[in-house]
Amino acid sequence: MRIDRIEIHHLELPYVHPFETSFSRETKREFIVVSVSADGVIGWGECVAGSGPWYSYETVGTAWEILEKHLIPLVLFENIDKAQDIVERFSRVRGHPMARACIENATWDLLGRAKGISLSRMLSAGCESVLVGVSVGIEENIDILLDRVEQHVDEGYRRIKLKIKPGWDVDVVKHVRERWPDLALQVDANSAYTLADMQIFRELDQFDLLLIEQPLHHEDIVDHAKLQKELMTPVCLDESIHSLEHARWALDINACRIINIKVGRVGGLTAATQIHDLCSDSDIPVWCGGMLESNIGRAVNVALAAMQNFKLPGDISASARYFHQDIALPNFVLNSDSTLDVPHDHGIGVVVDQERLDHACIASKVFS
Repeated sequence: MRIDRIEIHHLELPYVHPFETSFSRETKREFIVVSVSADGVIGWGECVAGSGPWYSYETVGTAWEILEKHLIPLVLFENIDKAQDIVERFSRVRGHPMARACIENATWDLLGRAKGISLSRMLSAGCESVLVGVSVGIEENIDILLDRVEQHVDEGYRRIKLKIKPGWDVDVVKHVRERWPDLALQVDANSAYTLADMQIFRELDQFDLLLIEQPLHHEDIVDHAKLQKELMTPVCLDESIHSLEHARWALDINACRIINIKVGRVGGLTAATQIHDLCSDSDIPVWCGGMLESNIGRAVNVALAAMQNFKLPGDISASARYFHQDIALPNFVLNSDSTLDVPHDHGIGVVVDQERLDHACIASKVFS
């Protein structure tokens, strides 16, 4: 297929509730979506870079620049027969995985629609539904947090992830565990701690957590290996796994017992599936992390999480969790067993609503 048109859109959607982590508090999501067209077929991809360089150095601004000046010129008017063709064309680009991922993922969608098969089938993912949980941000006080957790438990979520930071950690987890002693519970520090905080991790060890996610520096692997030796609770790496190589290095030194796979963070579905396979061969479970995506990115996550080694619930909440009105349909709805159904329609399985996209759009650019 010859790619003959690419569009990029800078969008903004307000959150249902503000979302706070150890590094920021946000009331809306800024992001980019890309459409890639060939022979009258359109594929969609989402760039998960945020408005500021908090989770990653990539932002909406840097991603737009890289897409416009470097990535789109590498693929526009080129013949693409498989997603690997995109990976090869981007092989000389260092960094910028979120920008690269949105073009690659849009190509997966394009090829799936052209061939009349679903993304889950293209990934050889056999599950009909995937187990999911919900991520709960830092709140003003524990009472508000407990109310928020209770709301999600009542909605049917069986796994809760708590964002933590220094001063909002052990006591918070203690209150939640006391209220819900059998709830599947995990915490995410977003790199807010150091090895000097070892006593905090030892205290967290008593609460039967599924995992402690990325407690140390966002690029570290070595210190996480030191931490994991001291804990019963599995350490899960997130921010420091940027590629298949990073995953292999982490496993080689036992830096973690679980890896969180985020498609945008590792540069696209091809790298995500390679990390999945590496971890499967090493008996290391993985789970799918979310980046508060629209239904475009959510559909990709659900299909990926249907692969066999995604053993833990993903951060792939129902569509209504973050946004009042999404830009793509149908919405993902939580089942009674805390799962989301895997789409079987062609490509990623959702269709962009042009009116909703136009309403959320800040800027657009067409390349053809």
